[in-house]
Amino acid sequence: MIITAGTMHFKALNEMIRESRDREIIIDKCYGQRYIGSGLSGKNITINGTPGNALGAYLDGATINVNGNAQDAIGDTMNEGEIVINGSSGDATGYAMRGGSIFVRSNAGYRAGIHMKSYKDKSPVIVIGGCAGSFLGEYQAGGKIIVLGIGNEGAPPVGYFCGTGMHGGKILLRCSEPPADLPAQVCVTEATDSSLNEFVPYIDAYCDKFGVNSVGLYDSKFFILEPNTSNPYKRLYTEN
Repeated sequence: MIITAGTMHFKALNEMIRESRDREIIIDKCYGQRYIGSGLSGKNITINGTPGNALGAYLDGATINVNGNAQDAIGDTMNEGEIVINGSSGDATGYAMRGGSIFVRSNAGYRAGIHMKSYKDKSPVIVIGGCAGSFLGEYQAGGKIIVLGIGNEGAPPVGYFCGTGMHGGKILLRCSEPPADLPAQVCVTEATDSSLNEFVPYIDAYCDKFGVNSVGLYDSKFFILEPNTSNPYKRLYTEN
């Protein structure tokens, strides 16, 4: 099914997608329509243009591929599935996601991965090829966030306050030195070949999707951020 979105209201567009019996759906001339793919499973959606906020919110197994940029709250509370952005994404990418994966070819805005969590046997993953804005992984409780910093070599690929309130999961940064302003609740270590292994499948998947040479990436330094169990986030609110 091919839908030319144009100036179509987002509600009408989403009704057409949900009611279609086709598994493969192409949306042309997408001009900021919101909630595309919300709660869907069993469909493969290709978007040509720029989808609006909450793309793939509550996604439950569908795949979404955007040939362009996307706006805020991509994958909000998504449960399963995959979102691929062939460009950059706005703020709060992966907000509270608890499963599935998001791949962003270029940059992500502020608060990517905020409230990201694992849920039962699900463990979400966000891979950002360029840089991420401030508050990456804020209150992260599970899953993995990978920021490769492609095109920003020599400088931290994240903004300020990375990992603020982090109490679960892991963040992997490709950079020569880790950020200098990490909060006390975050522990940072340089990745070894062994500790990098759990991230390799997702880095390789990113490279396959966007045609990036992985050899050069693995010649770089990587740093892993995890919650500091000796100074946990809960101490900000309780006495031990």
